Amino acid sequence: MFNTSYDGKKLFKVIKLGKPQFTFGIFLYFCAGAFIAILLGGEFVLSKFILGYLVLFLASMAIHYGNDYFDYELDKYGEPTPFTGGSGILVGNPELRGISRNLSIMFICLSLIVGTLFTFIYSYSIYFLLFVAFGNFLVWFYAAPPIKLSYRKLGEFSNGFNGFLLPSMGYFVMMGTLDINFFIFAIPLFFLQLLFTVGVEIPDLEGDKLGGKITWIVSWGREFGFKMIAIFGFLSTISFLLIPYTNMFPSRIDFRVLALISLLPLSLAIMGLIKRPVEKKPATKLATINVATVFAALILIDCYLFYIII
Repeated sequence: MFNTSYDGKKLFKVIKLGKPQFTFGIFLYFCAGAFIAILLGGEFVLSKFILGYLVLFLASMAIHYGNDYFDYELDKYGEPTPFTGGSGILVGNPELRGISRNLSIMFICLSLIVGTLFTFIYSYSIYFLLFVAFGNFLVWFYAAPPIKLSYRKLGEFSNGFNGFLLPSMGYFVMMGTLDINFFIFAIPLFFLQLLFTVGVEIPDLEGDKLGGKITWIVSWGREFGFKMIAIFGFLSTISFLLIPYTNMFPSRIDFRVLALISLLPLSLAIMGLIKRPVEKKPATKLATINVATVFAALILIDCYLFYIII
């Protein structure tokens, strides 16, 4: 007979490996891109919205399974937090490493398959499929050899690039293309994602250093990290305030409202700039709050854009 209790615990661990809670944040970015596309004249098609997000969802699951697999040695030196340090599952259950790797590959393949189906079903240009392939390329090589972006002082830029990449999927599926309007709108989101990226690195300083992962925080310390969080928060707010001067967006989008929303992460970033804790425990607590404000800001941004649409 099967040990159902054991199988259930193993299944739970495998699910936890994929950090499914992070797909909520990815959905928020996707919605921001989709909503701004609709406000700029894109047509809302529910099937496109669902399939487009499915491509992104599958790729996001792949990155967590892949990262835990390739960061196995590194994660031995750290402790998981709600947002950082891997899931911690493989450190205590190394027998699941093969499953983690295989699931990452499977999700990448599924993402590419769904992206291909989307391209042909809706007669999108080949650029959409290349865009999906590029996203999955970054997913795999963020931690995988030989490129290992996160180990070669490129982790912040590749992670920050998600501020463009994630909402661009929502925009692309609704608008059918990527244009200058999107890239302008995504600038403040890019800075919010950079804020998020530095925030999740702060708790992992000691573990990353021991594991040979070269991040900004490893190179320049936690105090530098809190300074950068404040700078990125400021740049996000300023970007929202400057966008109307491009005269490329309808007047019903009040970017002052979006700038006001961005004050939430900025205010916490300023608090971090003032305190700048360097010890692990207080720094982790403050960085976690900084990261949480990015999620809160994205929720409010989506709610505002959706309100204008309806």
